Amino acid sequence: MRVLMIFVDGLGLGPPDPERNPLCRARLSVLESLLDAAPTGDGSRGSPGLPASTVAADPGLGVPGLPQSATGQTTILTGVNGARLMGRHLQAYPGPALRRVLAEHSLFARVLGQGGRAAFLNMFTPEYREALDGALVATGAGGRVRAGAFTLAALIAGVRLRGPEELQVGQAVYHDVTGEAFCGRGPGHRAVTPEEAGRRAAEVASDHDFTLFEYFLTDLAGHRQDMSQAVDVLERLDRFLAGALDRLDLGRSLLIVCSDHGNVEDLAVRTHTLNPVPVALVTARSELRGRLAREIRDLTHLAPAVLAALNTR
Repeated sequence: MRVLMIFVDGLGLGPPDPERNPLCRARLSVLESLLDAAPTGDGSRGSPGLPASTVAADPGLGVPGLPQSATGQTTILTGVNGARLMGRHLQAYPGPALRRVLAEHSLFARVLGQGGRAAFLNMFTPEYREALDGALVATGAGGRVRAGAFTLAALIAGVRLRGPEELQVGQAVYHDVTGEAFCGRGPGHRAVTPEEAGRRAAEVASDHDFTLFEYFLTDLAGHRQDMSQAVDVLERLDRFLAGALDRLDLGRSLLIVCSDHGNVEDLAVRTHTLNPVPVALVTARSELRGRLAREIRDLTHLAPAVLAALNTR
């Protein structure tokens, strides 16, 4: 089995109120099927249109306060309760303690340590990659680096950060999915449709055991409380997922769509929310899908689920 994880920053399961929840306004096919399916006996939701189960997972991790990105993303990627380790929810960028957890336990490190292949699909500009490499060298293990948990984990594990050259040949995806925001910054670069970006993601995933794509525009739209922007980024994500599913071999692959905390589903507030987050599991392997759905209850269960899928024959 191969695993493609699509991480969606700041996507919770909120009330069906079109005045505050853009998921009720956006034109969605894949996400609607994943998030609005009927409950099943194991507590997950089964999709009528896809071989999928969706779990409402607890992002709070047993720690008071609003869930945040640094601790939540570290927890997703390692299975270690980052918020409990820190004694609080930590926003934005992991510090030294969380970096040590990422170095030892991240899925990137564990997949490579088992002789597998891992890919971080996001494209980074040469300027950012150079600045990040310099910051890591300058600060060492104890310093603070302005990079998210997934980026740090990939760098520490030795997973190559993809650049414009990979984007141009369809081996990377820009953070806006289409690459429109990068147009004009690289020779020969052109934007693609969200569906084409999704198909490219699936092709990369077919050559790797574990592939991750980070989509954070949902969290930005939530913080800005911008309904129009939120609808746009959700529809773009939905079309990206449709493209990936069009190309994935679901008999040999597991697609996981997950998040670290709520935000965009409630634009009445500028902050993160306490809402549960979706963990959607899409694969034709119904026994595997059902077993994982029964075992996932909070963010600590994501990394073990990925490892279990990778070890499934």
